[in-house]
Amino acid sequence: MATITEQDARPAALERDLKWGSWLMTIAAAGFIGYAVIFFIRNFTDSFLELGIGPGQVNVGKDQIQSFSPSLYHYIAHLQIAVSGFIAATGLAVLFLAAYGVRRGQMWAWVGAVAAPVLGLAVALPAHYPYHLDTIGHLGLIYLATIVFVVGAVIALRGITSMKRA
Repeated sequence: MATITEQDARPAALERDLKWGSWLMTIAAAGFIGYAVIFFIRNFTDSFLELGIGPGQVNVGKDQIQSFSPSLYHYIAHLQIAVSGFIAATGLAVLFLAAYGVRRGQMWAWVGAVAAPVLGLAVALPAHYPYHLDTIGHLGLIYLATIVFVVGAVIALRGITSMKRA
């Protein structure tokens, strides 16, 4: 006798929403991790400063910062390493929440997957604007990943709420 699993019993539209929504969220989370890797690597190159930050935003480079104050240079480097780690960790957590919890229609996983990057962006993004660090080269990849993530989150939420009604 064959048994029908919960996933087999789901309507096709609901299954499609969960699949595509969680897939887009997972792709965006991988984008967050990719951005963190770029951020981390640039710390150890001659570029030193973050992606998209150049002489138009910061009028000195790695060598000038080191010459001015080696301890300031080390402090900035340690911040960049730490921030890249937190961005990657958030991306990894969101990736697993989306791929395994959201894909299965778990509301708690959706809330966690959405809340983590929202908190990070709510804290980090406003600091970019008063100092004119809001270049497309600097924030463009994060904006792109965020747009993909939001589209995926909305599609997945539609599937999750449909599942609750079914």
